[in-house]
Amino acid sequence: MEQLSVNHLLGIKDLNDADIQLIFSTADQFKEVLNRPIKKVPSLRDITIANLFFENSTRTKLSFELAEKRLSADVINFSAAQSSVKKGETLLDTVNNILAMKVDIIVMRHPNPGSALFLSQNVNACIVNAGDGTHEHPTQALLDAYSIKEKLGDLRGRKIAIVGDILHSRVALSNIYALKKLGAEVKLCGPKSLIPKHIESLGVSLSTDLIKTLKWCDAVNMLRVQNERMDLNYFPSNREYAQLYGLNAKKLKSLKKDIIILHPGPINRGVEVTSDVADSKNAIILDQVENGVAIRMAVIYLLAAKLNISSK
Repeated sequence: MEQLSVNHLLGIKDLNDADIQLIFSTADQFKEVLNRPIKKVPSLRDITIANLFFENSTRTKLSFELAEKRLSADVINFSAAQSSVKKGETLLDTVNNILAMKVDIIVMRHPNPGSALFLSQNVNACIVNAGDGTHEHPTQALLDAYSIKEKLGDLRGRKIAIVGDILHSRVALSNIYALKKLGAEVKLCGPKSLIPKHIESLGVSLSTDLIKTLKWCDAVNMLRVQNERMDLNYFPSNREYAQLYGLNAKKLKSLKKDIIILHPGPINRGVEVTSDVADSKNAIILDQVENGVAIRMAVIYLLAAKLNISSK
């Protein structure tokens, strides 16, 4: 059996092209399983997985939990809001207490960048990064690239735009790494205040003109405006942002071509995209959610194979 080159999924930056293709081909098989009447496989029957979420989540948390249960793993869920973290317990103490209960894989979302790497260096378990602050969100980038590939085929030479709040977005960074590794051209578009300095060094082009960017691209990922991470005003108002960088039916029609529209969710309807765009035939937002389960099944299955436990 082919194996990943990594023991943890901390970020797309650590994966090579063969790893991404292996995850995609494994996800293809699991997607076929998910469309059967019986959607469960006994692959990880002896594996215990802990989902540690120190930040709010709907799609990612449910998607991981469903993926784990479809693989027949034992699953425990941890929410920081109802835990001893509120009493001052450190991340390392929290995790070591959970590991004392014989957990094999930890899926973690944390507000601090680098937290998944820190954990991988300090505990004896496989770590899957479900988002660390503004750093990376590898499974989201994998499911986004997989969803685009389903519609467009090979991504080499394809033009993909990422629009919106690049500065605070872990999805943007992971998507840039994934799309570049798969040979796509990437353009970032948004207000100058929301585009990080020196990001061109990652091999992307920049634009502040949404219409020009949309005319250039084959697919566009409309990022959420992350108000909860903004400690000052990066743009005058949501209304002005929507006028300049929001996607509505009128702008879409003016392109005179079909493009694929993605959104990592949750959507601020009327800000990043209007309802008529989000619910249109161009949007593959619900495909992303469906593919997310298959991608996360693939990631967990392939990492578990490296634990030498699943073969027992």
